[in-house]
Amino acid sequence: MAATRLELNLMRLLSRCEALAAEQRDPEEWRLEKYVAALEDMLRELKKQASKPAPELLNEYSRKVDFLKGLLEAEKLPSSTEKALANQFLAPGRTPTTTKERTPATKTVHLQTKARCTGKMRSELLGTDPLAIDDSEELNIRKRKGLVSDEKQSAVELDAMLQHHQDMQEKLAEEMLSLARSLKNNTLAAQNVIKQDNQTLSHSLRMADQNFEKLKDESDRLEQHAKKSVNWLLWIMLIVVCFIFISMILFIRIFPKLK
Repeated sequence: MAATRLELNLMRLLSRCEALAAEQRDPEEWRLEKYVAALEDMLRELKKQASKPAPELLNEYSRKVDFLKGLLEAEKLPSSTEKALANQFLAPGRTPTTTKERTPATKTVHLQTKARCTGKMRSELLGTDPLAIDDSEELNIRKRKGLVSDEKQSAVELDAMLQHHQDMQEKLAEEMLSLARSLKNNTLAAQNVIKQDNQTLSHSLRMADQNFEKLKDESDRLEQHAKKSVNWLLWIMLIVVCFIFISMILFIRIFPKLK
């Protein structure tokens, strides 16, 4: 989506505010405070528009405006310790405001402000002149600005390295996703095997119960049959004994004892 006129004006004013914040200003400087107030009004109007930017971009604008506002409030604190502590809690922007920036300007401003506060705290502790320390810091900043070309080259190398690491992370993520899918498939297969084993075991238990019942029935029938066989044999033996006894009596009667 193309940027609206209000968004373009917001970006220009935000870039101007970042440039003013990077400079060492006089205590009576009033422009930055007015510009930040105007930024807040423009940001509110931008959020109300129908064709507003993406939520991520709006959050980035809000983050930078809040950073500049917090920076102004930190500068109004009386002691260097309070200023340094307040600067620790400031959150600079994550993306550059303009395409010409390699790193976010608010991050550079944050580092410069922390360095100034640290220098003032050191001067208060050691009793040295803070202006001399500020001059040395400005000299260091100018030296750093003189190394922009080297920084651009290192930034290109850093981008290539970051791209390599990002590719490696994507490859690792794909491998982890493939391993997770394989683990899921193996888990489902194991569940199916366990389910089939449980069904087979249940069927075997049912068959064992049925066989036990049949065996019990057959045992009862065999026991009854054995009892019946014993009874018949007993009666047959009794009949045979009686027959023999009667036969002997008749034999004695019929054939008396010889003299």
